[in-house]
Amino acid sequence: MSQADYNLEGLAVYLHMSAAAVQKLAERGKVPARRVGGEWRFSAAEIHHWLEDRIGVSDDEALMQMESALHRASASETDPLAIAELLRVEAIEVPFDARTRGSVISKMSELAARTHLLWDTAKMTEAVRAREEMHSTAFDNGVALLHPRRPMSGILAEAILALGIAPGGIPFGPGGRLTDIFFLICSTTDHEHLRVLARLSRVIHDATFLAALRSAESPPEVHRLIVEREATIHDE
Repeated sequence: MSQADYNLEGLAVYLHMSAAAVQKLAERGKVPARRVGGEWRFSAAEIHHWLEDRIGVSDDEALMQMESALHRASASETDPLAIAELLRVEAIEVPFDARTRGSVISKMSELAARTHLLWDTAKMTEAVRAREEMHSTAFDNGVALLHPRRPMSGILAEAILALGIAPGGIPFGPGGRLTDIFFLICSTTDHEHLRVLARLSRVIHDATFLAALRSAESPPEVHRLIVEREATIHDE
């Protein structure tokens, strides 16, 4: 078996599901899978993107369960991931000075580089642009969760986030839909990326919080709002 593959039991452990439940998903075509020598095999890269897609369409309860499973699958015994710790004040810009789709992506990379934890903004910009060309990361609520298709560990010291809030919005989503809140997720591993994505998706899953973000006037105020929002999120 390739090191980039899971077998049935391995994926069941990773997802914290029973092997029978994973097999049922595979048989129904609900999870990317293939048969090799009569046994199910699951590509780690395909499973990563499958989980990413599921996170994008999940409700808060499903996001909580997924985040909990991803945390239990982590090799470390650290506390649940905190968005406020990954998002430094210097990586927040309000108002965000960008007017086009291309400038959003490049300026978000520049924001992340202010932390001195991202070393190559050009590579990050190109990777994020390529990911957006595959499928937009913008949601109907006016938030976009930008990220490269795969983690960029070679140009990052550690996982970081950047945030730009553009008053009035910028045509960014499908069909030119306006987006005004831009997060950039910079992770060092696939698993870390999924954990950050699940946590951040829970954070933005609240219209009152998003309204407060849009009214914020400074990076410290934005950061305080995120700290307060995370304090309301209950973990299993």
